[in-house]
Amino acid sequence: MDPFTLLAAANTAISMAKKGIEFYKEVRATAGDAKAVLDDLKAQFAKKPNPTNEEKRQYNEEVQRVQQVAKANPHDALGEIGENLGKFMDAYDAIIKLFIQEETDAKKVYKGEESIGRRALRRVLIRSRLDSMLAEIREQMVYNNLPELSGLWSKFEAMWQQIVEEQKQALAEEMMKAQIAEWQRRRIIRRMQDLAAWAGAILFILAWMWGVLLMIRMSQTYRGLSSYVWQ
Repeated sequence: MDPFTLLAAANTAISMAKKGIEFYKEVRATAGDAKAVLDDLKAQFAKKPNPTNEEKRQYNEEVQRVQQVAKANPHDALGEIGENLGKFMDAYDAIIKLFIQEETDAKKVYKGEESIGRRALRRVLIRSRLDSMLAEIREQMVYNNLPELSGLWSKFEAMWQQIVEEQKQALAEEMMKAQIAEWQRRRIIRRMQDLAAWAGAILFILAWMWGVLLMIRMSQTYRGLSSYVWQ
């Protein structure tokens, strides 16, 4: 999946999470006091002398919405926020992995049509948008909000940072193991090359000795035949 598709998915997840936060706040505000909210709506609507059909429709829809909010479980609403935040982080991590892959590929000869400057600009723009979305949702969760949302975000950031550090350590260990395996592989190759060189040298010497012996034998046979003819 390309970065822009992932960025769109991240943006959708953030939008849904922000809506979820507003819904959660409304659920908490309405919980246990739905009757008062409905009475207030009814009183405001009653003040309209001749409400239009559109106003009646809007009033009925708002009443139904408040009733649905009153039935909602705050824990379910909180879980929905977490689900959308999870989708955002999935897209966020996927984009970061693509960037890491691009950094690795940057050490190879690039044969594509895009200029290096365009590729760099694309990465900067995408990363900037990701950081902006992360700042937006952090502000929604932490500032001017309910304590449980702020606490949830604080715990999330702490756990995220912990996992990032653990992954850095795991990656360093994996790279070290890969380097050791590569060194051992090269060592085996060099050893096999040395053995092949020795085997080649021995075969050459044996072939040379065999050739010399053959020449000597042929020379002795030639001398024997020559002596027989002259006698």
